[in-house]
Amino acid sequence: MTSDQSTDARAGSCVPVADDLRLVAPAFTGWKPLLAAPVAGATWAGVSQTVVGAFVVGIAATVAVVLLSLGVTLVIVVVGIPILVLMLLAARPFARLERARLHAQLRVSIDAPTYKRPRKPGWWAAWMAVLGDSRSWAHVAYSLVGSIILATASVIVSVGLSGALALLAFGIAYGRSVNMPVPVPLLLAGAIVAAWLGALGVQASSLALVRSARSMLGSSPQAEAVEAARQARARADEAEGRAVHLTQTRTAAVGAADEERRRIERDLHDGAQQRLVALGVELGAAKRRASSDPDAAAALEYAHREVKETLAELRDLVRGIHPAVLTDRGLDAALSALAARSPVPVTVDVPGPLNRASTSAQAAAYFVVAEALTNVAKYAHATSVSVSATITPSQNLRLLIADDGRGGATPTPGSGLDGLRSRVAALDGTFDLDSPAGAGTRLTVEVPCAS
Repeated sequence: MTSDQSTDARAGSCVPVADDLRLVAPAFTGWKPLLAAPVAGATWAGVSQTVVGAFVVGIAATVAVVLLSLGVTLVIVVVGIPILVLMLLAARPFARLERARLHAQLRVSIDAPTYKRPRKPGWWAAWMAVLGDSRSWAHVAYSLVGSIILATASVIVSVGLSGALALLAFGIAYGRSVNMPVPVPLLLAGAIVAAWLGALGVQASSLALVRSARSMLGSSPQAEAVEAARQARARADEAEGRAVHLTQTRTAAVGAADEERRRIERDLHDGAQQRLVALGVELGAAKRRASSDPDAAAALEYAHREVKETLAELRDLVRGIHPAVLTDRGLDAALSALAARSPVPVTVDVPGPLNRASTSAQAAAYFVVAEALTNVAKYAHATSVSVSATITPSQNLRLLIADDGRGGATPTPGSGLDGLRSRVAALDGTFDLDSPAGAGTRLTVEVPCAS
C-alpha cells in the first residue's frame, strides 16, 4: 500500500503525523529524502498549493474577519446574530472547497464532518444549531490559521527557492566577470543551501497546513466516536429487529406446518380411513354370505385382508403425520401410547402437567420420543428404556430418553436422529446425544414452551 493509499484508507480517523510526513514532508523521514528535498515532488506540490492556497484561504480569512467583527459588534442589537450565522454557513462550503483542494494538490483525503442539527423545528432553533456547531467555528478558525501558515510559506518560497534561483542565475551570467564580489563556487553553494532550506520550509508548511486542516476541516475524534456508536447502535437495532422478525416468521411457519399436519390427519381419519372401515365391514358381511361359493369366498377373503392391511398402514401414516391422541389427550397420554406400542419395555415419567408447552413444542417432543424408541427397538439391543418429560424453570420442555443398550449412536446426515436434530433446531431448541459404545444411549432435548 502506498502512503497516499494509506492516508486515504484512514481519512476518517485521527491520522498519525508519520503518515502525513511520508506524504507531504518526506524530507523529515530520512537522510536520503532530506538530501533530495529540492527536487522532490512533495516540495513542488507544496509550492503549487502555497500559491493557490494563499489566494483562496486569504480571501476566506478576510471575509471571516470582516463578518466576525461585524457580528460580534452588532450582537448586542441582535443584528449580529444573523451575520454570525451567515459566516458559519459560508464556512461550510469553504471547508468543502479546501478539502477538495488539498486532495487535488497534496493527495490528502479528509472526510467531511457531521454538523449539528436543530433539535426543534423553526428558524430560531436552526440558527442556534449553527451557532452551537463547533465544526463550523473550527472552519472559521482554519481560515485564520491557514492564512498565517500560507503567508509564511509564501515568504519561504520567495526568499528561499526564488533566492536560490537568483543566485544560480547570477553565478551563471556573471561567472566570467573579473569584478565578481563573491566567487562563483560560493554563489553556487549558497544557491544549493538556499534551495535546500527553502524546500524544507515548504514541506514543513505543507505539513502544518495539513495537520491544521485535519483538526479543523474534518471530523473531530469525539464526533467520529459518537457517529460510530450511533451506527453500531443502529446496526444492533436492525439486527435485533431481523432476529425478532425471523423468530416470529419461523414460529408462524412451524405452527402452520403443525396445523396442516393436524388437518391432513383429520381428513384421512374422517375420510379415507372411515370409508375403508366401512368397506371392511361390508367385505366381512359379503364373505359370510358367500360361504357357499369357495372361489367367491377366497376372493372376498383376499380383499378383506388387503383392506385391513391398508387400513393398518393408513393408521400408521396418520399417526406419523400427527397423532390424534396428542390433540385429544395431550403429550403425557401420547407418550404413554408410544410406550405401550414399543417392543422394548418403556418407563414414562411425567411429574407435572405439560399443557404449558405449545402445540408445536409438544409435537416435536412426541416425534423425538417416537424416533428414539424406534431406534432403540431396531439397533440398541436394549432391555429397558426410560422417558422423562418436564417443564423446566426456564420454561423449556425437557425430554430425557435413556436406554441400557449397546450405544454408539450418531446423528449421521440423512438419518432419523439428524432429522430430529433439525426439527429441534427449527424450534430454537437444544439436542444433546450421549452414546458411548457399550454404555447405552442418553438423549436430552429441550425446546422452548412458546415455540
